[in-house]
Order: sequence, then C-alpha cells, then structure tokens
Amino acid sequence: MVLTEKEQTTIEDLRTQEQSCIEKYKRYGQEAKDPVLRDLFGELEREEEKHYNSLGQVLTGKVPSCNCNDRDGAQYQPKATYDSMTNSEDKKNDCFLATDCIGTEKMVSGEYNTKVFNFCDSGVRKLLADIQIEEQNHAEMLYKYKTVNGMS
Repeated sequence: MVLTEKEQTTIEDLRTQEQSCIEKYKRYGQEAKDPVLRDLFGELEREEEKHYNSLGQVLTGKVPSCNCNDRDGAQYQPKATYDSMTNSEDKKNDCFLATDCIGTEKMVSGEYNTKVFNFCDSGVRKLLADIQIEEQNHAEMLYKYKTVNGMS
C-alpha cells in the first residue's frame, strides 16, 4: 500500500496526537495521588503506545490487523478510593487530571472520526475506526473512575 501525500500527513498528525497522549498519561500517572488512577493512566498510556505503533506501521505501507475492542469501557469497574463526602486536595487533583484526560480523549476521538474519510484503503479506515472506538473506551473508563469516586 502506498499512501498519498494527504494520507501520509494525516497519519503523521494522528501520530503526533498519540505521542502527546502517551506523554500526558505518563506525566499524569506520576502526578496522580490515587493508586487506582495511576494504574488506569498506565494502562491508557500502553494503549496509546499501541495506537502510535500501529500508525507507524501504516507509514511503512503495512496495515496491522485490529479487532474493534469495544468492551474495555463497558467492563471497567474501578474501586473507589475517595467517597462522595471527601473533598481533599488529593481528590481535587485527581479529579482535575481525569477530567482533563476525558477532554483529550474526546478531542482525539473526534479527530479519528473525521480523518477516517481521508483514506481510500478499507484496511486503514477499519484501523482508524477501531482506534476511535478505543479512544471512546478510554473516556468511558475515566468517567467511571470519576463517578465511583464522587467526582462527577
């Protein structure tokens, strides 16, 4: 598969966004006070690395297989660390981090939703649609974390 210039630029732009997500989850994992949130950030960092690597394969002309993972968000059941009555600085910090990441996931998901139409190859379109669903899963997992901890 040979990418057009527009397709190549689109993949490079998406990789830049994935790299930013990787860095954000790494930093926020270090800043999070709650071990449950730190673990979630670590998991999401690894998922974003997979997206980054998949897009890198597309740049070399290969389209990795994907399996439309739409269950991670639905199956995620975080344990509560904070209760709804707690209003500590740690809780406020963790709430900010989770909320900021939800916004990031929404933005990235929207980019995939739009950019998928830049491609002729059905395999690439399927990959981008799969990544978009996984970005939605990430936002759902973060939202569930906030809900169980009385942050929403």
